[in-house]
Amino acid sequence: MSKKQGNQKNNRNSESSFRKEEQRQPKKRLPQEKKKPIRNYSEKRTKRTNTPDAESIRLNKFIANAGVCSRRDADTLIVSGAIAINGTTVTTLGAKVKPGDKVTYDGHPLNNEKKVYVLLNKPKDFITTTEDPQQRRTVLSLVQNACKERIYPVGRLDRMTTGLLLLTNDGDLAKKLTHPRHRIRKMYHVTLDKALKKQDMISILEGVELDDGLVDVDKIEYVKTAQSRKEVGLELHSGKNRVIRRLFEKLGYKVLKLDRVMLAGLTKKNIERGRWRFLSDKEIGYLKMK
Repeated sequence: MSKKQGNQKNNRNSESSFRKEEQRQPKKRLPQEKKKPIRNYSEKRTKRTNTPDAESIRLNKFIANAGVCSRRDADTLIVSGAIAINGTTVTTLGAKVKPGDKVTYDGHPLNNEKKVYVLLNKPKDFITTTEDPQQRRTVLSLVQNACKERIYPVGRLDRMTTGLLLLTNDGDLAKKLTHPRHRIRKMYHVTLDKALKKQDMISILEGVELDDGLVDVDKIEYVKTAQSRKEVGLELHSGKNRVIRRLFEKLGYKVLKLDRVMLAGLTKKNIERGRWRFLSDKEIGYLKMK
C-alpha cells in the first residue's frame, strides 16, 4: 500500500469516528420563545371610554358651551369663585364636570347646550342687550322663537343702527369675532347730512384720533348707485362703541343712517329687515377658521 492510500484510509476512519461520536451526543434544543397572550384591545378601549372620567369635560369648556363666555374668560370666573359644581364652589383650574353634575354660575344653573347661530337683520329702535331696565325693545325679542337655547348678541349695534347682528351661545366664537387681534371685517352703508369732501375721506383713511384712540379705517368710498356724495361705504374692524358716528362728528358731519351690510363675510342677502336665519354648516366652519 502506498503512502498516499494510507493517508486517505486514515482520513475516512477519522470522519467515521467523528460521526459516531456526534450521534452519541444528545442534540441541544433551542429555547422556545414564550408566546405572548393575545390582548383584546377593543375590549380594553371600550372599558376606558365607558368610565365616567372619559365622559367628563373640563369645567371651562362646559361654561363656554353654555354660552356664558370664552374658555379663557371662564378660567377667570372659576378662580373668582363664581362657579359651583353640585353646590360646592370650585376655584381649581382644570376641574372636570361629570355626567349628571349640576353646574351653577352665581347661583344660576348652566346647561351644556348644542350650539346655535342666528343671523339677524336688525331694524332701528332696538337695543343690543339681553335686558333693559328702561323696558325698551331688545334684539332678543326679535329672535325669541328661533330656538329654545339662550343666545346672546355678538358685539353691539347702537339703537338707531340697522343691519347684520349675529346671536349665538358659542362663547369661544363670540370672543373670536369681537377680539381686535382677529381683525374681523365689517362693512357699513353710511348716509350723512351733507356730501363728504374728498379731503375728509383722505383724512379718514390716514386715521382720525378720537378720545379713546386712533380709528383705523380699512376702506372708504362713495356709493356708486347713490345720487349724491352723502352716501359712503366704509369698512373697518374696530368694535369700539359708536365709533363711526363719533368719527364723522369729529370731522363736522352727522350720521343720518347707519346700516351694517357685511359681517365677517356674511351678508344680508334674502334676510328682510327684522327677520333672521340660521347659519349653514359651511358658514359656521368659515367663521371658526378665521
